[in-house]
Amino acid sequence: MKTSTKLLLLALVLILLGGVMAWRIQTVGGTVTIKDVRWMGSNGTMMSGLLYVPDGVTAENPAPGIVAIHGYINSRETQDGFAIEFARRGYVVLASDQTGHGYSDPPAFANGFGGPDALAYLRTLDIVDKDNIGLEGHSMGGWALGVAASVYPDDYKAIVLEGSSTGTFGVPDGTPEWPRNLAVVFSEWDEFSGLMWLTPVPKDIVSSDKLKAVFGVTEDVVPGQLYGSIEDGTGRMLFQPRNTHPGDHISPTAIGDAIKWFQMTLEGGNGLDPANQTWYWKEIGNLIAAIGMIILLIAVGAILLKTNFFSSLAQAPPASKTSFGIGWVIAALITMLLGPLTLFWFKEIPANQEWAPSALFPQEITNSIITWTTILGLITIVLLLIWHFGFSKKAGGNTDDYGLTWERKLTWGKIGKSLLFSFLVVLAGYMTLVLTDYFFMTDYRFWVFAIKLLNPLQLRIAVIYFIPLLFYFFLLNTVIFAQLRTDKFGLGVEMLVNVLILILGYVGLILVQYIPLLTGGTLLNPDEALWSIIAFQFLPVLTIVGVVDTYFNRKTGHVYVGAFISAMLISWIIV
Repeated sequence: MKTSTKLLLLALVLILLGGVMAWRIQTVGGTVTIKDVRWMGSNGTMMSGLLYVPDGVTAENPAPGIVAIHGYINSRETQDGFAIEFARRGYVVLASDQTGHGYSDPPAFANGFGGPDALAYLRTLDIVDKDNIGLEGHSMGGWALGVAASVYPDDYKAIVLEGSSTGTFGVPDGTPEWPRNLAVVFSEWDEFSGLMWLTPVPKDIVSSDKLKAVFGVTEDVVPGQLYGSIEDGTGRMLFQPRNTHPGDHISPTAIGDAIKWFQMTLEGGNGLDPANQTWYWKEIGNLIAAIGMIILLIAVGAILLKTNFFSSLAQAPPASKTSFGIGWVIAALITMLLGPLTLFWFKEIPANQEWAPSALFPQEITNSIITWTTILGLITIVLLLIWHFGFSKKAGGNTDDYGLTWERKLTWGKIGKSLLFSFLVVLAGYMTLVLTDYFFMTDYRFWVFAIKLLNPLQLRIAVIYFIPLLFYFFLLNTVIFAQLRTDKFGLGVEMLVNVLILILGYVGLILVQYIPLLTGGTLLNPDEALWSIIAFQFLPVLTIVGVVDTYFNRKTGHVYVGAFISAMLISWIIV
């Protein structure tokens, strides 16, 4: 209990330290007020955003305003780096959730992705200088603001498209006169150059006919050169940071380019050097707090297992029937490679079968994930049965050894208690996020990975997706417990080994996709740009799964707690 208490204290210290650090950076030491705002948009759609207001900005002393919008399957906090740095320079910033993202009402893609509603709302604020409004959007957020610029052509002064384009998904084609004062920040390794600017190789956008038409030139566009006239609204500039599409969010260069453009095109602000940036300390603070929350799950679980009610779940696992040899290596390789090798194939099934999102399963990306994981689960059942009857049973292996039963019986009372135990562990982590949000207005995240509070609709959706995800994580944890657990490893080594088994296949998938791109070409499979980016999130997600499953397998001697906690966490994170 003393060790568990110390671990709990460490977790709380990390959460507090990370929260304080993130709060101080995003509020610029308390000199920027951040408000969680809601407003009614088109068609009765309730919109959500974070409003950054620097000290000294009032109705009598209005400041330039900027709307910043994230890309597909992200949320308003993904724009933190941009929003923080704009606010540090004296701009009022509205970081808005797109429709169907974050806390803005669904459906996604509606109402011009929410871009026109965000611009219209910013213009209602008397603290904003209506003659100096900028628009900055990443990827689909750029489309949102492209639509806004077409709906309200006279209501903004400059726009920055980060990894985005005109003439895509309802955005009008760009011309030398529209949009007004345009900067294109498009990274040298951007995965979506073919979609955005019709050039498969990102660096080649300088010769893109589509980009030339926007810049009003016939020769290749020169990065960093000013085209047109800022005074008459035809200013144009291309920036090419050395980064990827999602890398724009954590790129001082990409963020600095956006700052530079607004300092050139908007009047007001304090003129702070674009290279003077601090946002990355918030990323570090968020990460520290996230690590603290995962440690807290372990600590709370360890303490609960010492209580009278849950002590019956505490049980050492049986001696492993698996030796560290060729059989273990084969099982590890199958576990490592099965998911990455099938991801691009199985996730397409809903689209190929025309399974549209429904009221029950409303998230398109999540539907692809559960289709893939369900098929992986079915394959895993077949492989486990072959392993059991072909090898393990002959060595005396049984369901107790696999962490499934107690004295060869399913004890439903203990399974139910394991579910309650898991819920309380996850609830403890969730409550720390509630407090973090209340006191610091931050969450747990790093780059494209985030653990956010659920609104009531998202909570209902997460409960539904928990069921198919539990099917997969139960079978995955059975593999971890029955086939990969060996008495050769201590707890720490086993955690590390299981994490590596779970993530190395996806590391390989990412490398195979990205090495051709980073060496001057395209992704190996350019059609899978979106899912290559999504694959980055599997690394922290499966790291959490490996740690949680291994720890609770060791402490309970069964697979249920680890599977329940993993399915709860992952359904929460994905939704």
